[in-house]
Amino acid sequence: MGQQKLKRFSEFSVMNNCFDFPFHLKGKWQTQVFKNQNPIILELACGKGEYTVNLSQQDLNTNFIGIDIKSNRMWKGAKIAQAENLQNSAFVRMTVQKLNEVFEKNEVDEIWITFPDPFPKERHEKNRLTHPEFLAIYKEVLKENGPIHFKTDDDNLFDYTLETLAQLNIKPVEIIRNVHHEAHNYDNLRNITTHYEKLFSERGRTIKYCKFYLDNLNIRVKTNEID
Repeated sequence: MGQQKLKRFSEFSVMNNCFDFPFHLKGKWQTQVFKNQNPIILELACGKGEYTVNLSQQDLNTNFIGIDIKSNRMWKGAKIAQAENLQNSAFVRMTVQKLNEVFEKNEVDEIWITFPDPFPKERHEKNRLTHPEFLAIYKEVLKENGPIHFKTDDDNLFDYTLETLAQLNIKPVEIIRNVHHEAHNYDNLRNITTHYEKLFSERGRTIKYCKFYLDNLNIRVKTNEID
């Protein structure tokens, strides 16, 4: 492992806006971490945390939490947030499978899923962050009418997501197949670009987005681990 990566691991572990599998904070994010009653928005598979940082800068009256399993990626966003004294942002190293063990029922107001691993092989379907078992976990932590924003460059994952939602009788309220060239009113989709978004756009891939709600989802969280 490179020295730079080891340094980032070490720094992440002691930064006051970073947390590692914080099961003890379930139901206590507002009172113990942010010390306010403002809404909580999660960015899943946040990578370098571009959405977490930018949204935190734009809306100081909302709490934003970036989540990823790789702390050396989140280190960059966490350092920026710390340097700018963004008290409304935090970064958590954990697997998304554990989301309902770190957040209480109805504790989360909104979720962003930004450029997750597409897991293209069929045998890895359960690892896709829009698989029904993940959607059930999201519903458990989301408040009623809490939206999910999904952004990806991957055509197959986007189509899979839309097909999955259709099978679950969930109709997205917004579908945009080319974020940077279609007309829409979602400024943050254009103005905030992640490291991977820039990389994929330079390769000629179109950036896709959909927004949906899970209020009518009738799947319960399974007790066994997701593979």
